[in-house]
Amino acid sequence: MADSTPGIGQEPSLDRDCTTLSRHVLQQLQSFGPDAQDLSALMNRIALAAKLISRRLSRSGLVEGVLGFTGEVNVQGESVKRIDAYANEVFISVFKQSGLVCRLASEEMEKPYYIPENCPIGRYTLLYDPIDGSSNIDSNLNVGSIFSIRQQEGIDEDGSAQDLLQSGRKQLAAGYVLYGPSTMLVYSIGKGVHSFTLDPSLGEFILSSENIQLPDCGSIYSVNEGNFWQWDESLRDYIRYVHRHEGYTARYGGALVGDFHRILFEGGVFLYPGSVKQPEGKLRLLYETAPLAFLAEQAGGRASTGVEEILDVVADHLHQRTPVIIGSKDNVELVESFIQERAREDNERLMTSS
Repeated sequence: MADSTPGIGQEPSLDRDCTTLSRHVLQQLQSFGPDAQDLSALMNRIALAAKLISRRLSRSGLVEGVLGFTGEVNVQGESVKRIDAYANEVFISVFKQSGLVCRLASEEMEKPYYIPENCPIGRYTLLYDPIDGSSNIDSNLNVGSIFSIRQQEGIDEDGSAQDLLQSGRKQLAAGYVLYGPSTMLVYSIGKGVHSFTLDPSLGEFILSSENIQLPDCGSIYSVNEGNFWQWDESLRDYIRYVHRHEGYTARYGGALVGDFHRILFEGGVFLYPGSVKQPEGKLRLLYETAPLAFLAEQAGGRASTGVEEILDVVADHLHQRTPVIIGSKDNVELVESFIQERAREDNERLMTSS
């Protein structure tokens, strides 16, 4: 019988339709109208930024200006890595040419970046984390980019971008790019969650998984247990529970995109709770937790602060932080049950003492 395995030097045949990202968006919307074409064009711009960043990352350690710090501190009070600054500039440069985006808001910038030449016609705002997990880069571990697209409401005359301070349910689209063994782009426009893999030979993101569904329950819990004694007792109760019960596996890589990507495909829960030093948590609502919550709900999962759905949280300011519990429904509910039980006990003690 003939061996069907491709030999060395032979290209295996494609076993799927080569659906590109832009084509997929139009198919999802079942329209070639102006709004559908706008979203398709915006996703193409995000894909272009991802390709440029991916190319830069692939040369880490070979060229100057990729690794290390710039010496500056961003609005979050964090030291800026060179790749953070580069990726932020890539998004700005790419969307300057789009004609569709009037503003860009990034966790690397104190205020939104306005593109005056686009504002008369641009009706959209891009919110993004240009590089998530940049501390992984010097160790050659995976990192990512997170994005969210919102409709501009009003003319924003004073440049305060107050219309962005709305719940995550106002997002038109959200997603992330994972820079790992392959570069993957995962997105949703409110019609399921879909992943694309960059084919370097074509320079295109090709559909690899459609209508991704989070399992209702998973064995993975992903959290930085080094902060254990900084958490509320209810979160410590949860960690003690998974330590005592079989069937749980700890997986934490230090990059939100990578950790969430594993949860999305395998099930489980990712946690970044508040702490004594940071009661609101570390992750930014508009740039990180709301976009990923949008994906989680579209995939049949949940995202919670512990007391409220992430997508229902309304930001007070652009760089607001929030705790997050995100992943499979059953896993998120289990974590919440420990928070609720501890709150009930605290209330009972308060009533007894009074």
